[in-house]
Amino acid sequence: MNKILIANRGEIAMRIMKTCKRIGIKTVAVHSEADEHMPFVKFADEAYSIGPGPVLQSYLKADTIIEIALKVGADAIHPGYGLLSENAIFARKVCDAGLTFIGPDAETIELMGDKIASRMKMKDAGVPVVPGTDEGVSSLEEAIKAAERIGYPVMLKASAGGGGIGMVRCESEQALSQHFLSIKSRAKAYFGDDVVFLEKYIDHARHIEVQIFGDDKGNIVHLFERNCSVQRRNQKVIEESPSPSLSKEVARRLYEAAVAAAKAVHYRNAGTVEFILSENDDFYFLEMNTRLQVEHPVTEKVTGYDLVEWQIEVARGNELPVKDQRQIKSVGHAIEFRIYAEDPTTFMPSPGTIRKMEWSDLAAVRIDSGYEEGGNVTPFYDPMIAKVIVHADERQEAINKAEQFFTSFTIEGVKTNIPLFQRFVRSEEFGNGNYNTNVLAGWLETQKGEVGK
Repeated sequence: MNKILIANRGEIAMRIMKTCKRIGIKTVAVHSEADEHMPFVKFADEAYSIGPGPVLQSYLKADTIIEIALKVGADAIHPGYGLLSENAIFARKVCDAGLTFIGPDAETIELMGDKIASRMKMKDAGVPVVPGTDEGVSSLEEAIKAAERIGYPVMLKASAGGGGIGMVRCESEQALSQHFLSIKSRAKAYFGDDVVFLEKYIDHARHIEVQIFGDDKGNIVHLFERNCSVQRRNQKVIEESPSPSLSKEVARRLYEAAVAAAKAVHYRNAGTVEFILSENDDFYFLEMNTRLQVEHPVTEKVTGYDLVEWQIEVARGNELPVKDQRQIKSVGHAIEFRIYAEDPTTFMPSPGTIRKMEWSDLAAVRIDSGYEEGGNVTPFYDPMIAKVIVHADERQEAINKAEQFFTSFTIEGVKTNIPLFQRFVRSEEFGNGNYNTNVLAGWLETQKGEVGK
C-alpha cells in the first residue's frame, strides 16, 4: 500500500495524511471548489477538485472519487468519518474497483447501519438492547400503540441514520403525533429511508462508548471506553477517557459486551460500540459506528497507539499490531473538546472567515484542526474548526490544563463555543465527573445568559 486517497476533508483528512506521511505512504486529496485553499489540500502529495461546494455535488460523488483513485494509481481509499464513511454501496464499489477500503466489510456497514437489524443481531448475541420495537412502525397509530406498551418518554428514531438529525424525544402521545411525520420525512431526506422505530428514553443516562478493533485473522480487542455524555442537540462536544464515575466492574462488563458485539458480526478494522447507562448502571446497546470516531484522539492519548496506523495495517491484511488484550493499557486521563463555529448558547452555526486563530503551546495539549487564519467556514459542511485534546496523569490535572489552555485560545471572525468551554470546564457539574447527557443543557440554564458575553 503505497498511495492512499482520503475521501474526506478538513481536520480528519489532515489527521490521516499525517500518519500516512510518517509511515511513508503518499496521499491524495479530493476537494470541493469551496475547499480549494484548505490546509489539507496543500498538505497532500496530490489534490484534485471534484465539484462545487455542496456535498451532493462533491464529497458524496462516489463514482468520481473512485475514478480519481484509479487514475492516480492509489491502492486504497480511507473514508474518514461522516460523508461516505458508513456508506455500504461506496465500500462495495471501492472493493469492486480493485482498491482497498480502509474500514470494515460492506456487509458489516450495511447491517450495523440499519438500527433495527443491528438491534436484533445484538439481542441474538446476548448484548443488552434498549426496550423498544424490533420492527419499523409504519403509521402513527402503530407508533402510539407501541409507545403505550414501552412507556413514555420514548425516542422516535430513524432506522437508517443517527445523530441529532434522525431522532426526537417524545414525552406524550401529543408529542409523538406532532413529530412522527416530520421524523419520517427527515429520515427519507437525510438517509434515503423513512423507516422509523421507537426506543424507551432512559432518563439521566450516560453515553459511554467502547473502541474496538478487529482483523482478518479473527482477533478482536477493545481499547477501553470514552464518556461522551456532554452533548448539545444529541451531539457530542466533550469526550473523555477513562469515564469518571464508572466502576471497574461495570467497565469490565461493558468491554465484554462490546467485544461480543464485534465478534457477532466478525468485525474488521476500527469500530465503536455505543451504550447508554442508566442511573443504576444498567447498560444497553445503542449502535455500532463502523468507522473511526471524531473522538479517537482521546483513546490514542491514553493508550499511546496511532489508530489510523492500526487501520492501515489491518487493511493491508496484517494482524492487529497488538492482539493480546492484556498488553493494552490505559495510562492517565484524556479529554477532548470540539471547537465549533457556532453561537455558544444557541448552537446555531456561525459561518464566516477566520481572521485570527492562535494559542499558546502547552505540554500535553494536542490540536487537530482543518483550518488556518484566513480560512472560510462555509455553510456547506459541519462547522467544527478544531479539536483540543488534553492529557495528564489525573483527571483534575487534565481539567486544569484545559482551563489554562482556553485562556490563551483565540479565534476571531466567527462565533465559537470557546466561551462555553472556558466556563464549563470550571463548573462543579463537570468537575465532579458525575454527569449525564442532560448536564450541558441544565448548566446553561444556571448561567442566565452570561456565556458568550
